[in-house]
This record gives sequence, C-alpha cells and structure tokens, in this order.
Amino acid sequence: MHSPVSRRHIVRGVAAGLSAAALPCLALAQGATQPSLTPGPPGRPGRHRVDEPVAVEVNARPLPSFDIRDRARVRFGALEYRSGLILTSSFSGFGGLSALRLDAKGERFIAVSDQGSWFTGRIVYRGREMAGLDDVEAAPLLAADGKPITATRGWYDSESLALDGSFAYVGLERVNQVLRYDFAKGFTRSRGEVVPLPPAARKLPLNKGLEALVFVPKVMARGQSLAGTLIAFSERGLDASGNLIAFLVGGKTPGQFSVRRTESFDISDAVLLPSGDLLILERKFSWLGGVGIRIRRLALSDIAPGAVVDGPAIFNADLGNEIDNMEGIDAHVTAEGETVLTMISDDNFSLIQRNLLLQFTLVE
Repeated sequence: MHSPVSRRHIVRGVAAGLSAAALPCLALAQGATQPSLTPGPPGRPGRHRVDEPVAVEVNARPLPSFDIRDRARVRFGALEYRSGLILTSSFSGFGGLSALRLDAKGERFIAVSDQGSWFTGRIVYRGREMAGLDDVEAAPLLAADGKPITATRGWYDSESLALDGSFAYVGLERVNQVLRYDFAKGFTRSRGEVVPLPPAARKLPLNKGLEALVFVPKVMARGQSLAGTLIAFSERGLDASGNLIAFLVGGKTPGQFSVRRTESFDISDAVLLPSGDLLILERKFSWLGGVGIRIRRLALSDIAPGAVVDGPAIFNADLGNEIDNMEGIDAHVTAEGETVLTMISDDNFSLIQRNLLLQFTLVE
C-alpha cells in the first residue's frame, strides 16, 4: 500500500533471514550494467522502473536515537533501539522498499521495491551499529519469459518476500498474485513462475491485498501441520467479521484463516522467529490519530484453516518517533544470542518521505 507520510506531517490519504541455501547467491558478483530506466504508461512504473541490473551507490546518514521527544530513550515496549539509517541515492530507481530478508548474520540482504525490482547488498556495521550499505545492486523482477514483469504483464506493486531454501516468493499486491523464483537458476536473474492461490485471494482489494509472506520451513515446523506452508497475509482484506484475511498455501493444511483486526491497524509485513513465534508489522493512518505502527506477536501453533488468531502488541510507535511508511521486517540472531529485528520503510519515491533502515533488539 502507498501511505505517504512524513516524520512530523501527515499528507494525503495515507523465518527469519535468508536460508543457508541462498547465501552463496548473495555473495556472487552479478556483473551489473549501467542503469536503464524506461518510461511507462500512465499509472504504471515510469522513471523508477529498473529494466537491467545496475550497481547502485547508496548514501547513509545515521539516526542516533529513535524517540524525537526523548533522545536518550532506548526502550520501546519489548524492543531496545540499536541503530538506524536514512538511505538516499542519486539513482532514481532506488526507493519504494517494501520487504527485505537478511542472512543469518544480518549482513547480506535481498529486498523488493514496489516498482518490480530486486535490491541486494550488504549492511556495513561499526560494532553493533549499522554504518551504511555496500555492494548494492538493483535488478528487475523477471517473468517466465525472461522479461521484466512490468514490461510483459504490466505488473508491479511487489510488496512481500519469503524464502524457502533457494526459492523466493514475491507477492504482488495490485494483482494479488505470487511469483516463485529459483535462485539456483541465476539468483535475481531467475524467472518467476505464478503460484496457484485460493480463488478468494483474487477477490482481495487491489490496493489492500497481499502484503506479507512468510514461509514455514520443514525443519522448524517438524511435526506441525504448517511445515512447508506459505502464509500469505492481506493488508486489509476483511472477512465477514471485519478481521484480516490470510491464506495457507501448500503444505498439509491449505486454507484460509483470519487475524483479528484491532485499533484500525493493517498488516504490512511479517517474520517468523526461530522460537516459532510469528511477528506481524502493522500500521495505521487517520486524520485525527495520525500515523502509527506496531508489532504483534502471534503463536504459530494457533494458525489453522478457519481460525481467528490474535496476540499482544510488543511495540508501538508514532510520528513522535523516527518512523515513516514502515513496510518490511526481518529478524536474525547475533553471535551473542540477541534477536535483532530490522525494519525498512517505503518512501513511495516522495520528496517528503524517507527510506529508513532501523534495528532493535528483542528483549522480551
């Protein structure tokens, strides 16, 4: 979803990590070319669309604190602020970052832009704090015919990302489709195949549809019915009771379930922790209440066809904090055993919004 907001002003209407099988792909040199940005028809990606792989220089400015009102504060619910970056680039295709996944060390990343692009690279650390990005490359999401999805199908609004070994799943909100890529066949040069979804997925609102994907690995879910299942969450597709619709795709128990919707929050992403808990990143906007984000913890064992799942909020933030249109979340565990959450924002290629990369330690 496009939710244009600034840090202090409201304008207009607004698992965990890469698998070991995908890590070698992230370290490969991709032979990026010079940028090719092709204008598109009205209502489609234009100057921000990436048509060829290209190396991208990204500048990073640190965010030493998260709370604008109290710069010394570091604890926010069950999270403790570690560091943050404001990301900018002269490359016009950089932005719209809607989902990311990290390797086990929290260094190498792959992300998707809502303009139908991959972004890969490495987070540079100075001690425990993020200092910048390096080795960044952009590449188009390819369709089965090897051409960019924006060119052959007019598809974009790539909002979600999940990994299963060498396979990557990308959700396209505008058309409520999921593409599967086999990174063993060229990493970000691989071609996407359409994943069959339940018929109800096609009935989701076009700009409130598939927004978050999580794959439940067989190793983590051994003995559980969700082993090998792709979980697809809608942003604001509502069931008859006003709760958020989600789907179980593949696995032993495919079907539909709901996430209880409270306080007008919508889902923007999700991540599965090594513990088996599922965290969902949510956001909301109203002219009276402003902009807010929160993280809720769900028990994976509660999810089943027909279920309505709920869980406590462990983190809340608003425009008194350094937030923007937060759309992506992932987690990794440090060598010291700390669980670190990484969040990224979608700037909608707007001059009044920011690409933020934030990290917190999960302390409860």
